[in-house]
Amino acid sequence: MKFEKELEVAKAAAHKAGEIIMASYNRISEHDVDEKGRNDFVTVVDLESQRVILDAIRKAFPRDHVVAEESLPAGFNDGADPKRRWYIDPLDGTTNYIHAYPHFAVTIALEVAGDLSVAVTHSPVYRETYYAVRGEGAYMNGTPIHVSNAVVGGPIMLGTGFPFRARHLLEIYLKSFSFFFNHSRGLRRGGSAALDLAYVAAGRFDGFWELTLSPWDIAAGVLLIEEAGGRVTDFFGGRTFLETGHIVVSNGLLHDWMVEGVGEVFPRDLDYSKRS
Repeated sequence: MKFEKELEVAKAAAHKAGEIIMASYNRISEHDVDEKGRNDFVTVVDLESQRVILDAIRKAFPRDHVVAEESLPAGFNDGADPKRRWYIDPLDGTTNYIHAYPHFAVTIALEVAGDLSVAVTHSPVYRETYYAVRGEGAYMNGTPIHVSNAVVGGPIMLGTGFPFRARHLLEIYLKSFSFFFNHSRGLRRGGSAALDLAYVAAGRFDGFWELTLSPWDIAAGVLLIEEAGGRVTDFFGGRTFLETGHIVVSNGLLHDWMVEGVGEVFPRDLDYSKRS
């Protein structure tokens, strides 16, 4: 298998981070929480989880570049090779975690020369580890996974996320919510984009859309979905999602319809900047 070492290092690091997360699950106090921005939190667990992952990557691949949710140690990327870039979110769904709502994940991805190549998303509560290597398929706990076969007009279920980092976009976002609400069996907002994307890969969701996400939120999920047979684009059918954070994913059968629905309410010239 290509990237066998990278995959094993990522899986082991995600599992170790998951153990740290679960050791404090339902025991976090407000003294352990800082607010980075409006409704954007970090806990001591996020920081310890990230430290464990960074240590594992630096030990195995000392020259690799890292892009992470939380701040990196000073000089961490000095001399690093930007062609090998790790995306890390040590605890995606921190607000859920603070409230002991069991929808959160550790997510790690490796991009090599601009191509997402390795993905791991680990749900410590449910003990589910989703992983993929480019060209090798997608798996959950060793079992192959595949996107759903739902079609437009059928009984579809979609995931989404609210634009809490860009509240000035809430009104226009709700127009897209209304469109999909009226054309689906159900919508779910779980609060962890990383885990929601894994659910699309596993066929639990038929599609998902959200805006102003960060690359560490979605990098692993992108590869999982593509290796599971699905499609990933930005709001306008392009490939700028890691840069813009605006993403539409689906089982492929719904994709053109979803992009058309999103495009009807999100104009290209809108101010999409992240600001509360």
